[in-house]
Amino acid sequence: MSNFENFFNSNKKALDDHMLSLVNKLNCPEQLKESIQYSLSAGGKRIRPILTMATLDALRKNTSLGLDIGSAIEMIHTYSLIHDDLPSMDNDDYRRGKLTNHKVYGEDMAILAGDSLLTYAFELVANSPQYSSEIKVKLISELAKAAGPEGMVAGQVLDMQGEGKNLSLNDLEHIHINKTGKMLMISVISAGIIAGSSEIEIERLRKFALLIGLAFQIQDDILDYVGDEAKIGKRVGSDLENNKSTYVSIFSLEKAKELLNKTYEEAIEQLKELNLESSYLVNLCELIVNRDY
Repeated sequence: MSNFENFFNSNKKALDDHMLSLVNKLNCPEQLKESIQYSLSAGGKRIRPILTMATLDALRKNTSLGLDIGSAIEMIHTYSLIHDDLPSMDNDDYRRGKLTNHKVYGEDMAILAGDSLLTYAFELVANSPQYSSEIKVKLISELAKAAGPEGMVAGQVLDMQGEGKNLSLNDLEHIHINKTGKMLMISVISAGIIAGSSEIEIERLRKFALLIGLAFQIQDDILDYVGDEAKIGKRVGSDLENNKSTYVSIFSLEKAKELLNKTYEEAIEQLKELNLESSYLVNLCELIVNRDY
């Protein structure tokens, strides 16, 4: 096993253990807790919080400082997946190879589990013993902006409004910078905030992360076209069925792959300008663009 695999697996285990320990302590109805645990433990890759930890490592900080903010980011990501799968949204029956939350617990409980994960994420950061009050305020502000009506929620709205329309490349990028990119961005810049990086350094981290977010989405579009359903754990071809514009539909499969490589290279160039100890961060970027699920 490589050093990066050890890094990834050990931090993923620490994060999983931390998140489930936090949920186990919640004083809430048992069925709600089960519904939350079901989606949190459904086999996610934890790319976002591992990005936080890899960035902390690159900034020469202990990766354990990413446990609380990383858990909060993953909880918000999980809430978004629960809600995206609902009949009123994408109407998916499977997620990561398992029945979606609403198929197991009903639409009402799925909505409430998502609501719980979103709100608890902010409680977790606000009460964290890991960060100073000043850092907490910055983290909560950035997290709310990335997840809310100027970020992920905006991206989801634009994505739904774009169904059945021939979108331009700029339109598509605007959707995905918001829907996917900004939650990946907060994963990176939160490490900079915790590490006390300068505003210039944080802006460079922001640019790097938005590029990696676009690369992540381009690869998602490619996998929706050519992916293995058994590996992905949900339907492939759903974008085509929903008449959504994607990088593959706007260009072609080959052109989308070229754009993926170009976007990845631009992200790595941004990273080089920061002069970090970034080997794990580069490894993680490679995983994002080369993943098959």
